[in-house]
Order: sequence, then C-alpha cells, then structure tokens
Amino acid sequence: MATKTKTRKQPSNARQPRGKAEPTKWTDILSSEKTDFVIGVLVMALAILLVISMVSYLYTASADQSLVEDLRPGEWMNVERAFANRCGSGGALVAYWLVSVCFGLPALLIPVFLAMVSLRLMGAYRVNLWKWFLGLSVTMVWSSVTLAKFLTPFMGDQVYNPGGDHGLFCVQRIEAVVGTPGLTALIVVVALVFLTCISAETIKFVRRMLNPIGFLMNRIKFTVTTQPTETSDVAVVTPHSEEDNDTDDETVIETPEPTVVDLTPMPTETEKPADKPADPAAAPVTDNLTVEVAKGEEAAKGKRMAGPVDNLTPIDPREPFTRYQLPPLSLLKTYADDGKPMEEIKTNNAHIVKVLNSFGVTIREIKATIGPTITLYEITPGEGVRISKIRNLEDDIALSLSALGIRIIAPIPGKGTIGIEVPNQRKNTVSMESVLGVKRFKETKMDLPVALGKTITNEVFMVDLAKLPHLLVAGATGQGKSVGLNAIITSLLYKKHPNEMKLVLIDPKKVEFSVYNKIAPHFMAALPENEEEPIITDVQRVVRTLHSLCKLMDHRYDLLKMAGVNKIKDYNAKFLNHQLDLTKGHDYMPYIVVVIDEFGDLIMTAGKEVEMPIARIAQLARAVGIHMVIATQRPTTSIITGNIKANFPGRMAFRVGAQIDSRTILDRKGAEQLVGRGDMLFLNGSEPIRVQCAFIDTPEIKDINDYIAAQPGPVEPMELPEPAEESQDGGMGGDSASMGSLDPLFEEAAHAIVVTQQGSTSMIQRRFSIGYNRAGRLMDQLESAGIVGAAKGAKPREVLLTDESQLNELLAKLRA
Repeated sequence: MATKTKTRKQPSNARQPRGKAEPTKWTDILSSEKTDFVIGVLVMALAILLVISMVSYLYTASADQSLVEDLRPGEWMNVERAFANRCGSGGALVAYWLVSVCFGLPALLIPVFLAMVSLRLMGAYRVNLWKWFLGLSVTMVWSSVTLAKFLTPFMGDQVYNPGGDHGLFCVQRIEAVVGTPGLTALIVVVALVFLTCISAETIKFVRRMLNPIGFLMNRIKFTVTTQPTETSDVAVVTPHSEEDNDTDDETVIETPEPTVVDLTPMPTETEKPADKPADPAAAPVTDNLTVEVAKGEEAAKGKRMAGPVDNLTPIDPREPFTRYQLPPLSLLKTYADDGKPMEEIKTNNAHIVKVLNSFGVTIREIKATIGPTITLYEITPGEGVRISKIRNLEDDIALSLSALGIRIIAPIPGKGTIGIEVPNQRKNTVSMESVLGVKRFKETKMDLPVALGKTITNEVFMVDLAKLPHLLVAGATGQGKSVGLNAIITSLLYKKHPNEMKLVLIDPKKVEFSVYNKIAPHFMAALPENEEEPIITDVQRVVRTLHSLCKLMDHRYDLLKMAGVNKIKDYNAKFLNHQLDLTKGHDYMPYIVVVIDEFGDLIMTAGKEVEMPIARIAQLARAVGIHMVIATQRPTTSIITGNIKANFPGRMAFRVGAQIDSRTILDRKGAEQLVGRGDMLFLNGSEPIRVQCAFIDTPEIKDINDYIAAQPGPVEPMELPEPAEESQDGGMGGDSASMGSLDPLFEEAAHAIVVTQQGSTSMIQRRFSIGYNRAGRLMDQLESAGIVGAAKGAKPREVLLTDESQLNELLAKLRA
C-alpha cells in the first residue's frame, strides 16, 4: 500500500534567505495540488466526450460506417464529407475503434474509469484506482464475450457486434474448443468467481438458490396467540417474514514480514442496559415458551397439552441500532517509511564485534532484526563464553555506538542467543492505520481487542483487555503515555458497537479526554448528575462514580447468580438465546472499560477514598465485564501501592527517569533504558516485550468522534446506579421531600401503578421505555411515598392505594 506524508507549508510572510532565489523545479509543479486539479478537469472532459461519441455511434454507425472504413489519409479533415457522429470525425473514429473493433457496448466502462481518475485528481473522492481498474477491466472483457454470444441474434441489421470484434473472436475460438455448453459454463464460472471476490453475498445467494426450501423455511417465524372458545383454548399460529441483517466482510490487509539481516562476521557452524430495546416484552420471556393445544378427552376435562417452541431467532445485541457502522480506516493518517538503514546496521555490527573481541568475547554468529525504531542484534557466543560477561559490557557497547537506550537481553527467551537492542538513528512512525488495518486485528475474536503498536519484528502487538483483565500504564511526562491511552480507546472504538461496550473516562487534568465528549451518548456511562459532563474531572464525582461501579458490579453478580453462570460471556449468550426471564431484571450486559488518567493526582487528593473502590473493582469485576486502565506519571510506591500492583497484572511502562521507577512498575529494570517517543515495555507474564506504540494525533481522534457521532445510536449516556450510601431512602428524603426531588416520571408511574394495581419494576421499565436502574429507583421512591409496599423477592409489590382519588391527595401533599 502506498503511503503519504504531509509536509508543513512555509507561511507566506516567512523571511526568505538573502541571495538568489532557488528556481522552481518541474517536479514541484507536476506534484502540486493545482496541477492535479487541472489534469482532473481535462480527464473529466475527455470522459464526457467519449460518452457522447460512443452513445452517438450507437445511432449513427450505419451512416458513418462507409466513411470510417474507407477513410484515406487526411480525409478525416475534409469538411465536405460530413460525419453524422455528434463529435465529428474524431468522435466517429474513436467510437468505431472502441465499440466495433474492440469491446462493443461494454467499452462505455472506459469513460467511467476516466471519470473516477478525474474525481481522484480533483480531490472530490478518495477511491482505490487499482481496484476500480481491475474490476472494470474484468467486467468489460466478460461482458464483451457474453454479449457477443447471447445478444448478437437480437441486433438485427446493426453494423456493429454488441460485444465488438474482440467478443466475437473469443466466442468463435472458445466454441471451437469446448462448444456452446462449455462456453456458457465458462461465462457462469468466471462471473461467480469474480462476484465472490468482491462480495461475500454471492456465496449466500448461491446457497439459497441451491436450497430454496431451506431458505424459505428459515425466513418464516411463528407467533403464538390463543383464542378462547366455549369449550377449549385453540392455538393460532401466524407466519411472518423477517429480513436478514448480514453485512459484507471488510477488506483484509496482511501484516508485513520482519526484516532479518545476517551479519555474521565469520563462517558459521549452524544457522447494554439503557441502550437496549425499550420494550423487553417484545422478546420471548424464557426458553420454556410452550404452545398449549387441547386434545380429545383431556380437552373435555379442561386440561392442556404443552409442546416447546425450539425455533426462536437469537436476539441481535446491536438492536435497535443495527445500522451503526464502525469507523473506516480512511479516517487515519499514514506515514512514509524511511527504508532499512543498512549502512547503519553494518556500522553497528562492526562496533559490537570490535568491543566484544577487545574484552575476549568470541562470536560465532550475529543477526540483525530491523524494527520501526529499534534494531535487535542476536549474538551466538563462542564456546566457554559466560552470559554474565556480555551482560556486564552493556555500558561499553553503548559508549562504542554513541547511543542511548541500549538494552541487553541475556538470553532471549526460547532462543539460544543473546539480544542487544540498539535504537535506530532514523525512526519510523508507527501509524494507527497500519496497526488497525492488518488482517489479524480485523478478524480477531477477542472480546476487548487492543492493538498497541509493533514489536521489533514489525508484527502488530495485540492484547485482550478482557483477559488481562486490568492494565497499569506509567511513564515520565512526554514519553507517550497519553498517546498510548488514546491508542487503547481507538482500538476499542474500531471493534465494538455502542451496545457492546461503554467507557467511563476519568480525567483529573480536564483536557486529555475532552475530545471524546462528542461520543458520550454512544459510548459513555455516567451517573444522572454527570450526564451533561460525562467525562469525570472533579475528585468528589470520581469517588461517587467508583462507588456506583461497585454497586453495578454487585447487581451484575446477582444477575449472574440467578442465571446460573459465572462470567459475562455466558450470561450474554443465555440472554441472546431467550434463556433468561426479563421480568426478573435480566438485560444484555455491555462491557465497561474505566480509563483513569493521572491516577497519582487522585491518590494525592483523595487517598484511600479512591484506592479502596478501585482495588475492589480490580479484585472482583473481571467476571462481570468491568475492566480498568489506570495511568500515572509518578510511578512511586506511594502511588502504585502493593494492593494496586497485585490486582493489575498488565503493565505498560514508557521511559522513566530512574531505575527504581522501573522496578516499581515492572519489578525489574529496563524502563529507564527506553528512548521515549512511544518506546515502551509491555509486561503480562514472565518477560517484558518491547513495543513501539502506535501514534494517533488529536485531528485523527476528532475525525473518528465526528464519524461516530453521526451514526445512529443512543441519545444519552448509559445511566449508572446511584451509590449505595446515597440511595437507601430511594431519593425521597422521607416525608419532607418535594416533587422537585423526585424522578420526572414519578407522577405518571404512580398513576399507572394505581390504575393497573400492578407494582413491578419490569412493568414500569416496559411502559415508560427506561432502563432497569431508573425503574428500580422509581419503585424505591414510590415505596417511600407510601404508594407500594416493600419488595417481596420476584413477586410484584403490594399496591397500597386503591383508587386515583387517594393518589391525588397524596400528590397534592408532596407538591405543597
């Protein structure tokens, strides 16, 4: 894939150096935006002329045929012999050659391609010209043969063949070899192969044509209703169709292979609660849904026979926002690759060999693996050389190479070699586009995939946040920590639907996450009091939000217990397959990712008040889909305590200033030897992995957020429950509460419950299209007001008021 670079334009008022001005180069003129636009206009004009001439030729071919075929040199300029074509003799000649001599009617695809080239040059659309060229070329050749075979008998006395001389030639030659059946089969096979390459829908279409009965049966669902009669209940089954919501597969981009250079110096010996549909009653309640049909003597006695319905369609977790589209890769920038620094590699190799030989260390083999910012030199030492001797020469090698950030890995895990990591003098930027565009990321089955960057071998480094299950990010100021957090969030936004994941962003610095305000309705989760500012910046609101997450965690565990499962993945699978009772509060659970920037500031201002709920969430919340990413620029033991480290097994360490800070983050040295600018060590096991973090800047994030905000989705952030210590009275505040302190739906809910004499949370949830948490708070407020009784487990609450007159008197007191 070609890459582009952006050059910074010199301001018009910039001072020019004295002396003779440098002449303008032809390459600068040809590569300018103005030149591209002018060429684009000319190409568009050419495409229009070709269309006019070829369309005119379809009607004037017989009149111009004799002139064109018998044209003598210079006669096309003779004004006395007028051509009937709208574009004159030139148009008649070009149209004759393209339509009659070459491809026939499909030649009209040529000006179509020229129009796409013009739009690309003028900057109107960003299209892949190679894909258009190959696709239109195959279509034109195939159509030429097909029309020449099947449309020729219907052309009458036309002087040109519908497939042109090319199509007629191909038909005659192929039929001479395989006959008419073979040619027909070849045309069909080529069409199917081509359509399969550009769209997966072709496979589904062929399968449906081969099995039409199965396709029709799968499209029919049955809604079961009962109609009472004088003697029995008869089941009525009503068929109706349902549309498919399949989507096309995305284009796959392969991961580049690592570059390995053999530098051996001598011969070698060896080589979603609130975002779900508002009416849960629209879906079946349990997997035990039965059809009751009275038969024979059993019907006469008033008994019913039951049979299960097994063909329920699974719920789509994206409903009702099935038209939501994930962000495209075109929103991200690409950066130029400066190439492989071969001269630098050879020079470093010579210095390493020289230093080791000067200290009596013999080498059998040395190889170099070139990464985006680091080159790994793998050394196979000679017989009798101790590893500790090479490890102790780290400073001497760094002095010889005049480079900072050299790290020795002795030995490399899984290999019988010693690694020396040396920073490249010319570092390549790892773009977010190159990381998210690989096939591995697009086809991943991870629950929360996070693509962080590229390793030394140029492989994309990915982790599943759901399995980490929590991540600690640390590093000095300006070393890439904030960019790393943005890379994590961007990875999740490129793979998850708003119904599948929610974010809780905590930003004490108030400026790091403000760019994500636009996607708050789609992807944020917040307390009702924070819906206007869902990105938490105030310390007190941080504490309340963390306690709210603890309450949500406990509530989710209760739901998992009722469902008989022990993790969120199994719970959601049961919900989607109609195996849970919605009247008991069950709903689809989205993953919740909590991202805290500058955790150290929170610890300094709130201390244990923040640390304790974070530790509790980190210890327990993995099973219910709540995961945390916390970052700090002060990796000290007072900030990253033992309790935090024990519950955050995933670690991202950017460059730090001292070895003790590295030991605080990674429990070993190494982070102080990094080179900065996104160079990091990732630890989730025995040995850290060196990764160059992908770079994404603020304009790219803004473009992504603008795209997401324009997609169909929730209109407000997901509502978190009120913290436990503030919700014991249901928000009523006793008898002294006024209507201003109640939920806006309180009065309507009260009337609905008194009229129907049904006091259940699920009824309020369905009737007013609200989430389970809000419906539960409404029931608590109704209980405090004396309208319903206390909860009785899964049974509906008792309604204490018998008519609306009593309710009106109670509401009048609350308004007073």
